[in-house]
Amino acid sequence: MQKLLYLFFIVVLISCEKNETNDVLPYAPVDITLNLNLPLYQKLQIPSEWIYIDAGANKGLQGIFLQNVGLTPPYKAFERACPNNDCNTPMVFDGSLRMKCPCDNSEYSILDGAPQTSGNFHFAREYKVNQINPTTLIITNN
Repeated sequence: MQKLLYLFFIVVLISCEKNETNDVLPYAPVDITLNLNLPLYQKLQIPSEWIYIDAGANKGLQGIFLQNVGLTPPYKAFERACPNNDCNTPMVFDGSLRMKCPCDNSEYSILDGAPQTSGNFHFAREYKVNQINPTTLIITNN
């Protein structure tokens, strides 16, 4: 009986975990170091400011959206590829804490990547952002 109860709690814990993976999008390496002192990235030192990082070697599938959300941790990075379909157009930021896929108008939260549109189940793919010091960020998917 005790073993059965233990197994039940493990199953409940596993089923309650947030979906941090996206089984629709293929793997793409991400390994970016940003110097926030460079003019291109200086505005990221201000809460609510954001940038797009164009796709390329080690920069995701369709590029990356990076924002200083003003919380702890302050930076959030998401893949711009739409997680629900084969859309060839990257997601855009609509200025209201949501990313939007132009192909089907689906929306995703910039705080956790959660789908905001009814019928969508996949989260936007989030990348890890490590702030090494006040002016250096490293974005990875490892």
